[in-house]
Amino acid sequence: MLKLPGLIDPHVHVRDPGATHKEDWTTATAAALAGGFTLILAMPNTTPPITSAARLDEALEAAYAKARCDYAQFLGAGPHNGGWFFPADLPYRAAGLKMYLDSTYGDLRLDEMTLWEPHFRNWPRDWPLVVHAEKRTLAAALLFAALYERPVHIAHVSRAEEILLIRRAKEKGIPVTCEVTPHHLFLSAEDIPAIAHGHPGRGEVRPRLATPTDVQALWDNLDVIDCFATDHAPHTLEEKDGEDPPPGFPGLETALPLLLTAVSEGRLTLDALVEKMYHNPRRIFRLPEQVQTWIEVDEAARWEIRASEQYTKCNWTPFEGRQVTGRVRCVVLRGREVFRDGEVVAPPGFGYNLRETETYEDPEPLECWL
Repeated sequence: MLKLPGLIDPHVHVRDPGATHKEDWTTATAAALAGGFTLILAMPNTTPPITSAARLDEALEAAYAKARCDYAQFLGAGPHNGGWFFPADLPYRAAGLKMYLDSTYGDLRLDEMTLWEPHFRNWPRDWPLVVHAEKRTLAAALLFAALYERPVHIAHVSRAEEILLIRRAKEKGIPVTCEVTPHHLFLSAEDIPAIAHGHPGRGEVRPRLATPTDVQALWDNLDVIDCFATDHAPHTLEEKDGEDPPPGFPGLETALPLLLTAVSEGRLTLDALVEKMYHNPRRIFRLPEQVQTWIEVDEAARWEIRASEQYTKCNWTPFEGRQVTGRVRCVVLRGREVFRDGEVVAPPGFGYNLRETETYEDPEPLECWL
């Protein structure tokens, strides 16, 4: 067995509140544990979006009752909440701030650069700021990072022009980090017919799947990529096959086996995997250590990805039928075995909010573990 630290996913759509028919804190965190993740950071584009202290409290109340692994919750940058003064500690109760400069829906879309400025100016300089930015918008976000002399993290980079621009920005000393998703590393637009099975909506994701040349550029520039993040974005098959299919793929349970397969093929080193799925996310997002926490992986196990065996509510995966090498066998969180051989045993509510937990004192023994 290969022993690794508990993994961190800095980009997860939990769908709670507002769309719990396709995921909630209970099922998202069960899927996380099954995938080897002991900590997830949740995105704010829920219904309603998390743009205030009251809405953050609502989301955290649900997480407190349901989450099986540790977590933190992002706030969302909107057109009208750029002050971030009330209450003064609000930013530090969140995983960070998420700015949607490209595709999203509703109250979080920042269509004009004049709407970006108050967030870059007022959000605490020492606290994570994540942007969804593509192509020219990404270049503009890097300019803002340089002008305001503050770090930014670029979500789900997917194209050659983007990763090369980030490389140049890093070389110039601009404080930027970035992440890439497994679906942008292992799938291209040419794979959509195989994913879709006659339903084109199953290939819809943002950023869109790019060309094989773009995919190869990501692999060629792994040294520039700071994190692997799933952008777990579950929707039901009924929604994906409907007239207006929402974009997004589930990913919590397939990320590690896909990347371990790349390790077995010599495309990625195990040290780089751990750096991008544990050390760098912890550093970038200023996360405390999860004590007595690790995962055990059978790195030689060969198996086939099947949605029917997953914990996510959405019940499908773009990697259906793919052969992979490496399987999570055990997950230990704070000294407790929370996953073993396909079974999640952590109860809802076992997870800690890592933005509000100062210590890791063991909870009282739980009856199901006695």
